[in-house]
Amino acid sequence: MNKPQRNIPWNRILNSSSLYLVFILFTILVLLPVYWMVRSAFSIPTDLIKLPLVYLPNPTLRNFSTLMEQVPFALYLRNSFLFSICTTLLTLIVSFLAAYAFARIQFPGSNILMWILLISMALPDIGTIVPLYRILKTFHLSDSIAGITLILTSTLTPFTVWVLVSFIKQVPYEIEEAAILDGATLPQMFWHILLPVTVPGLVTMGLINFVNAWNNLLYPLSFTTSPSAKTLSVAITEIYNSYSPYGKPWELIMAVGVTMTIPIIILVLISQRSIIRGLTGGAIK
Repeated sequence: MNKPQRNIPWNRILNSSSLYLVFILFTILVLLPVYWMVRSAFSIPTDLIKLPLVYLPNPTLRNFSTLMEQVPFALYLRNSFLFSICTTLLTLIVSFLAAYAFARIQFPGSNILMWILLISMALPDIGTIVPLYRILKTFHLSDSIAGITLILTSTLTPFTVWVLVSFIKQVPYEIEEAAILDGATLPQMFWHILLPVTVPGLVTMGLINFVNAWNNLLYPLSFTTSPSAKTLSVAITEIYNSYSPYGKPWELIMAVGVTMTIPIIILVLISQRSIIRGLTGGAIK
């Protein structure tokens, strides 16, 4: 007997092929600017303006050495790490304590206060520059890493609190009561009960806040004037205004971009599992 012929599911194959094609095109669209940034950072200036375009130029490190000659690169890099790490840690500490209060303590006006925090995120950063500058000037914190750290912490705290509240509410309050009855102190309860549950949320928000601080240009540019407080993002503006016989020094600007991108990629690769758990865990009650 002849074996029955199976119908080939052409519709399914066609749909799968279309999906993969869309995914490939989307990936190319996303990675193309990254490729162009890396390509420009390791190219000589003449290759950037040469026609036809040189897609695979001979790599050179001259742009990075020139960058270190034009700006205090090592100092700016140190300031960026110090600013980003301090902002991230301070934001997480303040937000965690505030989120615990919102999640556990029922006081009059708590919902209104929570909405005020959320509404404050809608305020444009540029609209608060003048009053913030006067505050920093009054407390002698202008032109300092401490000043811009406090300012950015106040900006990042509302959203961090809003995210961490959902993680803390996942822990039944009865567990905390049992721990207190067993003689656990408040720091011990935070460390042994709440922290293991909120670690994915803390890691996710820590990475988000670190990226925001690392890429922030407005506050370091507005509130710092000396190299001892400027960050690496400010170097882009200083290089952009410098002279180059080939127009704007895009090769130096792209070298700064590559330098600022590498730490973010490393952080994402290290903490990708916690990020996935943090993005999905906060929505499950």
